[in-house]
Parts: sequence; structure tokens; C-alpha cells
Amino acid sequence: MKRVAIVQSNYIPWKGYFDMIASVDEFILFDDMQYTRRDWRNRNQIKTPQGLQWLTVPVKVKGKYHQTIRDTEMDGGGWAASHWRSIVQNYRRAKYFEEICQWLQPIYLESAFTHLSQLNRACIEAVCRYLGIATVINNSWDYKLLEGKTERLVDLCAQAGGAVYVSGPAARDYIDADCFSAAGIRLEWFGYEGYIEYPQLWGEFVHGVTILDVLFNCGKESYRYMRYVKP
Repeated sequence: MKRVAIVQSNYIPWKGYFDMIASVDEFILFDDMQYTRRDWRNRNQIKTPQGLQWLTVPVKVKGKYHQTIRDTEMDGGGWAASHWRSIVQNYRRAKYFEEICQWLQPIYLESAFTHLSQLNRACIEAVCRYLGIATVINNSWDYKLLEGKTERLVDLCAQAGGAVYVSGPAARDYIDADCFSAAGIRLEWFGYEGYIEYPQLWGEFVHGVTILDVLFNCGKESYRYMRYVKP
């Protein structure tokens, strides 16, 4: 019963995103979708002594009203060093700071990404390796794409050999469950309830920040604060 999820890539996503990855056998980055501004595609939040801070990757959007996430280019290279300085400044006191830096710092200071999808996938795969999440990750353009919101998802799942499609709760507004039933694919809804708090720097606990927050604070034990069951 192969399980498949199809989700747009996000920039250093929160822990729930990785929980979903760990819950399936194949995770398809759906970056053939239209890029949306002021969304999670190119930004996320970290905790600081002054409260939450956005880390936003600048991208080229002028005149590109219908570009896909896949085609979205980053705008300049100074953002990487700036983001890294913010990460170091606010997490250098965390217990596992040095351990995480060993694999995270090269992504920021030694890589030469040109497109947002490249950066997002590199970050996602690096986190999965660290957490021991063995889910296969592919791009949507590794498959043929049909028209229609639900029809496209059903066909992608079928091409991947999926018997179960795992969807985030926000998709309830547009997914046609009957399309999955007709194709013989079981539709499951993933939820983000029940996460327990972990040791966190800087004041009142916040769940919805980047995965880096729990990694810096909890290291290899981060999975204990997710629903991911480590092998």
C-alpha cells in the first residue's frame, strides 16, 4: 500500500511538513504550481529575543505574474549570508548549534543556487538525512501532468504507483474525493494536532516556526517532538 503526498516546496519548512514527508513512501514536490507571493515558498520564521523574525529569500517577480515555483529565480546572492548571520545570532546558544552547523552552513555559504526550487529541495533533503527520514523525494516534472486540480493529483499518484494519497488539511477546500475513489486510491487527511512542546529559546513557546528551531534545540532527538517514528 504505497503512500504518496504531493506538496509545493517551502523554504526551511516547519516540523509538520517533515512529519508529512515521513508518513509517506514518496513525496512529490509540486513546484509546477504557480508561485504565490507572501507565502511559505520563499520565507519562514525563526525565534529571536525580540520575537519572531521572517527570513525571506528575495525572488524575481516583476512582470512574472504567472510563473511557476519551478521557474522562480532568486534575486541576488546577499540574502544567504544575511540569513546565516541571523541564524547564528539567534541560535548560537542552542544545545546542538555546532552539530547542525556542520551540514547547514555549506547550504548557505558554499552553494550557488539560482532557483528557489533548488534551494528548497536542498534544505528539505538535508533535514531528512539528518533526521533519518528515508522517504523518496521527486519533482512533479519527473511525471506527466494532466489538467484539473484533483485530476492532476490523482494521475500523479497513480503514476507513482500510490495506493494511498495523503493530503494536507487545507486541501479539503478544493479536492474532489470522488476522483480518488474512482481511481481506486484511498484519500487520507493529514493533521498537525497534538505536538508537544520542546525546550525552546526566547520566551513563550511557538510551534509554527522553521524546523531549524527544533533541530538546534533538540538535535537527533527532534523526532520525539513530531509524530515521526524513527526506525
